[in-house]
This record gives sequence, C-alpha cells and structure tokens, in this order.
Amino acid sequence: MSDQRLSLSLRIALLTHSVNPRGGVVHTLELAEALNKAGHQVTVMAPAAPGQSFFRPLQCAVELIPVDVPPADMAQMVASRIEAIEHHLRSVLSAGRAFDVWHAQDSISANALANLRDRGLIDGFVRTVHHLDHFEDQRLMAWQQRGFLRASQVMCVSRLWQGILRRDHGLDASLVHNGVDCQRYSPRAGTGDHSVRRRHGLRDGALLGAPVFLMVGGIEERKNTRRVLAAFMQVKATQPAAQLVIVGGASLLNHDDYAGQFKAQLAAHGLAVGPGQAVLITGPVPDADMPALFRAADALVMPSLREGFGLVVLEALASGTPVVVSRMAPFTEYLAESDVLWADPLDVASIARAMQKALSPAHAQTLGLETPAVCRRFSWPASAQRHTALYRAFHSLKLNREPSHARHVLSPSLA
Repeated sequence: MSDQRLSLSLRIALLTHSVNPRGGVVHTLELAEALNKAGHQVTVMAPAAPGQSFFRPLQCAVELIPVDVPPADMAQMVASRIEAIEHHLRSVLSAGRAFDVWHAQDSISANALANLRDRGLIDGFVRTVHHLDHFEDQRLMAWQQRGFLRASQVMCVSRLWQGILRRDHGLDASLVHNGVDCQRYSPRAGTGDHSVRRRHGLRDGALLGAPVFLMVGGIEERKNTRRVLAAFMQVKATQPAAQLVIVGGASLLNHDDYAGQFKAQLAAHGLAVGPGQAVLITGPVPDADMPALFRAADALVMPSLREGFGLVVLEALASGTPVVVSRMAPFTEYLAESDVLWADPLDVASIARAMQKALSPAHAQTLGLETPAVCRRFSWPASAQRHTALYRAFHSLKLNREPSHARHVLSPSLA
C-alpha cells in the first residue's frame, strides 16, 4: 500500500450494544467524534427500542437499529439483538455500501459481525474489549468469548485486560486508551451549575456542612455500591448532613437482586431517599448535566471491583473533583499515588477513610483550577490517532499463516 493510499480517510463503522450512557458507549461516541474530526467517514450503529436515541447529539452519521423492548430473559435479549444487528448489516451490504473498518465495542455487535464473517460477507472485524463479565448462563459466556475470538484484531483499554486475554485466551490485544474532553469537563463553574444542583436535589456541599458524595453507574455489584453505602454510614457519624448521590444505571444486564439487597440495606439504616435526602438515586440524567454534577460533588466515589478503565475518574478529576478509587488495576496503571484517594474496595473502613480525606481542604486545594497532569495525558484525538494507526497497520500485514481468530482487519477496498 502506498503512502498516498495510507493517507486517505477511512470509512469506519463503529458498533455498540445500546444507546444507554454506559462507559463503553461513551467511549464509542467520543472515539467516533474524534475520528470524524480527523477526517474519516464514521457511522455509529446501535440497537434502539422504540422512542430511544443516543443521550447526546453526534456530528457523524448515526444509524439506529430497531429492536423491541428487551425481554426479561437475558439470553433471549442478546440473541434478538445479534439477529437485529446482523439483519441491518446485511441490508447495508446488499445496498452496496462499503466500510473499510467494522469495529465492534461489545459482544453483541461482535457476534453479529462474526456471523457475517462466517458467511463470507465481510473479511473480518475489529473488537475492543473493555472488560469481561461472568454469567451463569453458558450461552452468554459462549457469545462473550466468540465475540473476541472471531475478531481479526482485538483491542483493550487497559493493560489489565490485555493480560487477561493473553493469559486466559492466548490473544495479543493492542492497547488503546480512553480520553477525556478537558474543554467540557473543567473546574470552572458553568452558568447552569446552580440550577442543575437544585433540579436534581443535591445538598449544599462541604463548605456549608453538607458534603456530597457522587457515584456514577447506578447500583451494581461491580460498582461496589453496597460497601459504599456502608462506608457512607460511617462518614455520616461525623458528617450528619452528608449526602450520597447515585447517578445513572441504565443497563441491559439484570441487577435486580443486588438492587434489592441495596434497598434492604437503606431501610435497615433508616435512610430517606429522594431529592434533598441523605441518599439520592437519580437514574439516568441528561448528558448535559454531567459536568455540573461532577463540580457539585465533593468527591466521586468509585471503589469498583471490576472496570475496563474507569472513564468517569478522568472526567471527575478534570472537573476539579477529588476521586476515591480502588487500589487495583486498571486504576493503578494510569493514576499516580497523589492523583486520587486510594481505598481497599473490600474494606468498608478503608473506603470511609478515603471519603473523609477527600473532604480535607488540603486535598481539595491540590486540584485547583488547572487541569491535572493525568488528564492532559489522555485525549480523544490521541486515542483516534492510535486507532487509525492500528487499523492501517493490521491491514498492511501480509500474513502467510494466520490463526483462526486473526485475519486482515480492513476490507479489500483499501488493499
């Protein structure tokens, strides 16, 4: 391939599993915008139930794939979405539309692409593994594994998951970092910050004796929400007006059992729930409100048990908000000792101590009004550049022999 050919813009299809504001979906949209700004022709594709759309507008092309409201059975939901995505992609190919890169960000869209590859309709596809889950249903486990084993090229957002794929599956995945938009997420107050705080029912903050602790991602076992609540109760012993705010939680996975245990825990502590109360559970919020919510919080609490990268950590730090995180990978890969407040995610007292420390004026002042160095190291344009280099590098490889899961990544149109 000539240097001139390599310089041409790519036609890239980015596929994600839903339109919900989850970390992997945010990654997809941010990457799409950065690739689009770099001059590539990007189309984002995602299944959407009636009335659904993405939580933020995009400058690049978007195709929403019609699906029914998710059935209660997880395996049925996954199977129906794989079928819907495959049907849509078949119609795309039948119409003669060509893409140089097919890139799945999740197991559902990856299985749809694997079906097309097995039928000879596409040469291959890229898959980004953010993290892997454990399912009791062996059908879900099989789909999850097939989604990366049938990919031509696999990418990961952290060295943690690179290592897991190499150790457990013999795959050598390429590292592609997340980024953060430091223009959007800034410690400088916006004109609507006060109204966002009041509209959602947040308390006044530590300076007025009512500190606000923010969790993002809803009530889930891997987010460690129950231990955070127990730690919050310890903090309330010295900060009686403290508030725990849990934002987000739209998910295709079923977390009802864990949420039920969390609600029982709330009742056992006699905690009031709602706007202005000790615990506020907002559910999904407008995407435009997130920068103000980060700034309104005295700390983001994220002692997760399993993450792909932890994108909201950078967003909170860029907003000038202290962050409590687990002393474990992937956080230990990219965060320095002084960047955050570290906690043992299995130790409630450790989480509580970190939350208390986040309220100290000395720690808050270390963030100041300047963008932290760790946030300056990660940008979406840099991530897009890295993706582009990998797309092209793997296309240009001329392999005499290839493993069952690896072929060239791009379609013949760039050969």
